[in-house]
Order: sequence, then C-alpha cells, then structure tokens
Amino acid sequence: MTVGSLGVASPAWLWLLPLALLPLVATGRRRVRVPAVAAAPADAPSRWIARLLRGAGVVAIGGLVVALSGPYGAGAPVTRIGIGAQISMLIDRSGSMNETFAGRQPSGAEESKAAASRRLLADFVGARAHDLFAVTAFSTAPMLVMPMTDRHAAVRAAIAAIDRPGLDYTNVARGLAMALSQFAPESSGSRVLLFISDGAAVIDPRVQDALRAAFAKLHPNLYWLFLRTKGSPSIHDRPAGEDTPQAAPERHLDLFFKSLGVPYRAFEAEGPQAVADAIAQIAALERNPIPYTEPRPRRDLTGFAYALAGLGLFLLVLAALAESDLFAGSARSRASREQRLDPDLRRAA
Repeated sequence: MTVGSLGVASPAWLWLLPLALLPLVATGRRRVRVPAVAAAPADAPSRWIARLLRGAGVVAIGGLVVALSGPYGAGAPVTRIGIGAQISMLIDRSGSMNETFAGRQPSGAEESKAAASRRLLADFVGARAHDLFAVTAFSTAPMLVMPMTDRHAAVRAAIAAIDRPGLDYTNVARGLAMALSQFAPESSGSRVLLFISDGAAVIDPRVQDALRAAFAKLHPNLYWLFLRTKGSPSIHDRPAGEDTPQAAPERHLDLFFKSLGVPYRAFEAEGPQAVADAIAQIAALERNPIPYTEPRPRRDLTGFAYALAGLGLFLLVLAALAESDLFAGSARSRASREQRLDPDLRRAA
C-alpha cells in the first residue's frame, strides 16, 4: 500500500495502530494516595513530565506497530541528461539471413549473417549506457520483440532470441512502420532507426506515402546496415537492363530512403568485421544529449520506526527506574526513622 511517497509492505498491521492511544487514557505508573490534592502546590514540571511520558507511550506503541507493517519511502524517478539516443532496431529475419556472407550455409567457424549481426548488436547495446532501445524483427510480417526500454539486459536477451529461421519473403514496409511506431512523439532527444537487412523488396507507392508522413513527423536519423552477400549487386549499381524496383529492389530502397528528407546513411558490409566497423561508426555519430529517467529504489524505513519506538521505551524505562529509586529511598527513610524511635519507645516502656 502506497500513499504519496510513503508506503507499507504489510498494511494489515496498521489495524493495531489505535492501541497507541492507550497511554492517553491509562497509565502504568504507580499511583500514590494523597489526602487532598488541592493541598499540594501547583507543579508545572510534573505536569509536563506526565505529558512527556504519555507521549513516549504513544510513540513506543505506534512505532512498534508501524515497524511491523514494513514502512518504506517510495522510490521516485529522477530525470538526468546523458549522451545517447533512442534507437529502434529493425532486424531482417528472412531466410537469406541464415546464410553466410559467402551465400552458403554456415559450417565450422563460419557465422551466418544473422548470428554475426546478433553478436555485434548485443555488444553495441552493452556499450551504450544511457540509450533507449527497441527491437523489431521482420520477414513476411513484422514482430515486436522488445518495445522501447532502458533495460539493456532485456534488450540483449531480445536480440539473442531472434535465432529462429525466417521466411523467404521480406516485407520491408510493414517492418519500417512498426519500428517507427516505437518512438514516442512527445519525447525529446535524438531518434535513430537502425535497419539491418541483406536485401529489400518493392514498397507499394501508397505505403510509401504513409511512411513519408511518419518519417516527417518523427524525423529520425536513418541508418541502413546492408549485409551484402559477396558477388551480389551493390545498392549503388544500376542494373544492366531496366532500372525498376522489381529489377533492383535494394537500389530503389536506397533511393527511397534518400528522398525522405531525414538524415540517412547506408553501410555495405561483406563480412563480420565490416559489420563491426559500421556499427562503430554509427555509435560514434550518435553522441547527442538525451534525457533519461533513472528510478530510485525505495528506502526501508523499518529501522527508523524501531528507533522511534526504542526512544519512547527508553523514556518509559527511565521513568520506571526513577520511580523505583524514589520509593526505595522513601522506604529507607521510614526504616531509619523507626530505628531512631525504637530506643525512645523502649525507655518509655
């Protein structure tokens, strides 16, 4: 149960809190019969001591009850300014990603393009302390693997989970739309869409218009990490025949990205080292200030409650000891007076 910035772990104990009012209506101190209280002079210090001891009883009982309920101070999020960006990663999971950069099935020490990109992207996430990440995978249809978060261990686990063989078809348009949807429109700071793919597909002109509107609204920095199979055409190569999106989908996707009006850069990588170099360049480019929220853990206040209860009990024990000494002193004085009287009584007898 939390109220404001304070809370308790076991609120049922608070039903005993009215017991803290008992010292106001009852007392455990010894009472001494006085023939006429009005005959005693006004004693302000005694009244204040009585009030203090009643308050100590309230604090002792109330502190113990509150301590048993497990009080804590709720952790409040703190906004800080770091260096980084919001990075939405769009990872191709088409069937060709399961091949090596040489265009064959991996064997021995060879890595598939998917395995190399997962390993290097996990290192990329681990090296950027204040970035927010989202992970989207796509082949025939996009799949949200991890929404935008600052939990880097979860992001690395999400990247590692993209290890199942994908389908042959590459639906770039729907993947881009889902990756863009991970950015919060009201958030500030740098936004990055990191697109990792070894190919492209034709984007319908009507879908292109919707994507243009989304890019214009969010204005992210767009990076395409093109995992090029050795011997395949570059995104900059014109086809020998008709230059159409169907004949050269990668080239026309590059042209589409260039026409969006957002900062865009393409990296062609033909091996794991080239992928690592491209990711390092992207990391160096994205070093802008970014606000991020750091949650503070809640503070356990049980010790403070026990300390208050201990203070109240300490005052009550002191009062009991003082009361005991006074009565002991009174008893000793009566005994001494009786001893002094005994000889006189014996002589009178």
